[in-house]
Amino acid sequence: MSKKVLVPLAKGFEEIEAVSIIDVLRRAEVEVVVAALNDEMLVQGANGITIKADAKVADFSADELDMVVLPGGWDGTHALADDANVQNLLREMDAKGKNIGAICAAPFALNKAGVLKENYTCYPSVEEQIREDGYQGDSSMVVADANVMTSRGPATALCFALEIVKKLEGEEKYKALREGLLATYCY
Repeated sequence: MSKKVLVPLAKGFEEIEAVSIIDVLRRAEVEVVVAALNDEMLVQGANGITIKADAKVADFSADELDMVVLPGGWDGTHALADDANVQNLLREMDAKGKNIGAICAAPFALNKAGVLKENYTCYPSVEEQIREDGYQGDSSMVVADANVMTSRGPATALCFALEIVKKLEGEEKYKALREGLLATYCY
């Protein structure tokens, strides 16, 4: 049975991050559901690219999912942090020990839900609105702590997605995809 990952999109999401995550996970044969926050299924990103969602966040519970991954983008992040369905789903995932991921500004939304672990990374300066303690800064493209994975921003999105593949599908699939994508700079 393939793993199932929910990627919530809110207006103002960072397109490179969202598309990299969705694309790499689908290449790994992970079922990815792109979810909107409300009935508006066409979600516009920070740079004017619109993506059509498959479903609404409210339609899912932690029992149906293996992971929830939040793309960044400042406006999108704030919408995810303010959305009751997203926040409740994150808390439900964490309570069940299920995987959670966030990149760029999106660890802000994890922090608001109370699920961000001690060690994390994010887009530089966003840590000032989260907390300085545990912030890994430039030391890693991806930081994993317990069931939570975080990453820095658009340029680290491919490596972040590959690390998600490694976590969900194993080392062999990770290595094959990394090689096929010419992402040998990802560790």
